[in-house]
Amino acid sequence: MNMKTRTRFAPSPTGYMHIGNLRTALYEYLIAKSQGGDFVLRIEDTDQKRYVEGATDIIYATLKRVGMNWDEGPDVGGEYGPYIQSERKPLYAEYAHKLVELGGAHYCFCSKVEADDQKDEEQNIKFQDPCKLLSLEEAKGRVAAGEPFVIRQSIHKKGKSKYHDEVYGDIEIDYDDLDEGVLLKSDGMPTYNFANVVDDHLMNITHVVRGNEYISSTPKYNLIYEDFGWEHPHYVHVPPVMKDAQHKLSKRNGDASFQDLVGKGYLPEAILNYIALLGWNPGTEQEIFSLDELKKVFSAERLNKSPAIFDITKLTWMNGCYIRALPADEFHKLALPYYEKALTRKVDLLFLSQVLQPRVETLGDILPQVDFIENVLDFSNDLYSNKKMKTDASVAKNTLNAARPVLEAVTDWSNESLFNELKALAEKLGVKNGQILFPLRIALSGKETTPGGATEIAVVLGKEETLRRIDEAVAKL
Repeated sequence: MNMKTRTRFAPSPTGYMHIGNLRTALYEYLIAKSQGGDFVLRIEDTDQKRYVEGATDIIYATLKRVGMNWDEGPDVGGEYGPYIQSERKPLYAEYAHKLVELGGAHYCFCSKVEADDQKDEEQNIKFQDPCKLLSLEEAKGRVAAGEPFVIRQSIHKKGKSKYHDEVYGDIEIDYDDLDEGVLLKSDGMPTYNFANVVDDHLMNITHVVRGNEYISSTPKYNLIYEDFGWEHPHYVHVPPVMKDAQHKLSKRNGDASFQDLVGKGYLPEAILNYIALLGWNPGTEQEIFSLDELKKVFSAERLNKSPAIFDITKLTWMNGCYIRALPADEFHKLALPYYEKALTRKVDLLFLSQVLQPRVETLGDILPQVDFIENVLDFSNDLYSNKKMKTDASVAKNTLNAARPVLEAVTDWSNESLFNELKALAEKLGVKNGQILFPLRIALSGKETTPGGATEIAVVLGKEETLRRIDEAVAKL
């Protein structure tokens, strides 16, 4: 195939973007862009029963959010449109009837009940269509008379179908194993098995990426290509993304979608980076890739045959890398909606972002990290006990009483200044820094773990609130 590389992402608008679907889109995009080709967006909405209002907009928004802009599609146009299958309905009917004339399909007048009664998937018994025995002339007469019909594929070959897949290599499947499925339904809408072939040909698609569950169906598609005298595309079948060794990741089963992960505070760039590695190996130790870097190094030859297990722990680690690499102002901007949700108290949010950025793995970590800022949490004095710091409630009372006048006298309410003053106090009292800082951190937060140390928390809270909380803590000791 000596033409410009063209790939298509053809999702069904059935809800949120599933991680597996997004990975397919990414691989389609990278194959195209790594070869200087075009990435086409096509909406496959022929299954109207599963159509979800607003799902197309979700598809657009998701792809744009991760930077995968398409060269052709419903909203940007292109010379091969329309790019929504329901708007291409007359085309499918035209080609389906042509295929009948060519002998690659036939008219079937059997009801769905009749067809289903014959089939037995467990026994591998396929529907033996009696209508296939009708002459073309008789079948056309029944169509002309207004009798309801579907168009079924005719499997006219014997022996083995052979084709090459970029991931699985040379594949052979016995033609006898193929069922003569419906290509055009009685309402004139095509099935996926027909529409994808017609559209891919008419749109000059050169590479098709899809799940490996379609490996066994591909010979049926190839027969359609052959019957029309068309060249079939390069096939790239990829294994599924799994939630564990036995179960596929599935939005039907409530597994996390792209939108769910973003809602939990994962960065789109990190999600995209992670799913690129779910089935693809760069051949190096590098794990952090921007989209531009992926375009330069991606090759379908390095796609894996084995299923990939979605590891939320690994994604979380990678997301933390992305968060820490953000410019400080960018992290602050992303953190602000979380502050707005959790805080009414006026605090130094810029400094809070500086404290948090190295310490959170997801943006969703912000809320539990800052819950003490609004109001000090109710806590037991036992929290002051720490063997390593050699502190307990009595030590805490002494050190807090000693620290309060020092803090009250501080005019430069900065982290550095506060730390130096409390360090000097520890030296004066002949104790370790921790015996001052640990009780102070507990008193200010009421928490065993906090996003920063005692002086950082004090800066966030401000001088007045810090002194008030010390007084309150001492009163309880």
